[in-house]
Amino acid sequence: MPELPEVETTRRGLAAHLLQHRIQAVTLRETRLRWPVPADLPQLLTGLTINALERRGKYLLFQCADQTRHGHLLVHLGMSGSLRLVDPQTPPVKHEHLDILLEQDWCLRYKDPRRFGCVLWITEPPAQHPLLVRLGLEPLSTAFDGDYLYERSRARQIPVKTLIMDNQVLVGVGNIYASESLFLAGIRPQRSADSLSRPACIRLADQIRQVLEAAIAQGGTTLRDFVNGTGKPGYFSQSLQVYGRTGLPCLHCGHLICQHTIGQRSSYYCPHCQS
Repeated sequence: MPELPEVETTRRGLAAHLLQHRIQAVTLRETRLRWPVPADLPQLLTGLTINALERRGKYLLFQCADQTRHGHLLVHLGMSGSLRLVDPQTPPVKHEHLDILLEQDWCLRYKDPRRFGCVLWITEPPAQHPLLVRLGLEPLSTAFDGDYLYERSRARQIPVKTLIMDNQVLVGVGNIYASESLFLAGIRPQRSADSLSRPACIRLADQIRQVLEAAIAQGGTTLRDFVNGTGKPGYFSQSLQVYGRTGLPCLHCGHLICQHTIGQRSSYYCPHCQS
């Protein structure tokens, strides 16, 4: 599933090409996503200009307006979706559900094979939308630090990995990045959150930020089919320390990497480097 680094990589790649461009036409081929795409989306978007492209958690927000109308196109990539720029003459293939044709012959194409994503038009302030209102802190924001993590971990007798993947606590820290951050912080993923000291929380918060920033710098992680807005894969998979390395030697100490299931998700750790 595209997580925060993949969505942020997509946002940055698209923003350079889309901002201040007017939407000339919209082609909607499929409305049956996780939530129904508005059938009148072509009429709602045509003629509007994309003034900003923002991200909240794993959602992209295209701020669109003209002299009389304004709103946001709210987009989620689902389990395996993508948004990329293509030549308008490129024929659509299976699962490519939406085209947004812009000035200067850019075509923004939305693909979602599993149809778990969403494309919605909202006119209320985004922070008040039901999909966004309960989201936790952005891990790359100045508000997120070890003190915040320490306070949110008190009396939480759940695995620390579950805590940092809770979108009401922290957004966008998916399975890959949680495993990598915990390894670099020296904390086992199954350890109870309320057992963490304040210094351990500070260490973990710092590693979460560093891992996410490194992943963004490398274009995210492509394990199967993620591509960014220009169709390129992410390369952070080449930097993974523990994720997906069950039974292989730890790159730091040589002990074999272990796998443990937490919340129906595979977690990876080094029994020597993490405690």
